[in-house]
Amino acid sequence: MRLSDGGQQWFVKLNQASRLDMLEAEAEGLKELADAQAIRVPRPLCTGQADGQSYIAMEYISLGGSGSNAVAGEQLPELHRHQAEAFGWKRDNTIGSTHQPNGWSADWVDFWRWHWLGFQLEEAARKGLGSNIQRLGERLLDSFSVLMDHDPVPSLLHGDLWGGNLGYDDQGNPVIYDPATYYGDREAEIAMTELFGGFGGAFYDAYNSTWPLDPGYATRKTFYNLYHILNHANMFGGGYVGQAQRMMEGLLGELG
Repeated sequence: MRLSDGGQQWFVKLNQASRLDMLEAEAEGLKELADAQAIRVPRPLCTGQADGQSYIAMEYISLGGSGSNAVAGEQLPELHRHQAEAFGWKRDNTIGSTHQPNGWSADWVDFWRWHWLGFQLEEAARKGLGSNIQRLGERLLDSFSVLMDHDPVPSLLHGDLWGGNLGYDDQGNPVIYDPATYYGDREAEIAMTELFGGFGGAFYDAYNSTWPLDPGYATRKTFYNLYHILNHANMFGGGYVGQAQRMMEGLLGELG
């Protein structure tokens, strides 16, 4: 919903009153991303409750402009160069409608294994998604360190960067929104961009020209995207359950 006082304009997003915490986390995430001054983000104005609903008001940016994915690929590494001393974030938030635990961890493998993948596997068990998911998940957690042979720095990430969360303003500047902000391996962000269609070769060429990805990314990409597919399985069920199972089988097959 767009509001105006005749001069300034704001975009207001509404949700159930019980989801105020979710919108507050989104506002803090937008501010963290905007403060990095790397890629355009709508600045949050306020959050609150009114008429039985929760809301977040933010800067209104007119989207629908024509822009270059190569520019987005050049600017995103600058966001990722903003780093923390540990992995996680100052508060939990949500990925889609699912709780996302972000407690700080000095170890990336432990953060991803227990905070995130382990959490999604617990959700899958709670929702009764099948014994195969649990069996494969337990094997994957046991083999985690070998498959995650990587030593990343804690980069500032949008956290839910797929095609629906990247647009262009009237001047052609890339704009990112609807974040699930945290500090993690930048490769997890790039993997997410490839999950639902990708951003095109110009984007990835520009990113790698600015800050090349490390060897072994192809395997880690599947690992990182498993988190999102499990989340979709937990939210929607259906074919995502089988897709998650196939991804886990493929990852375990990497071990021989």
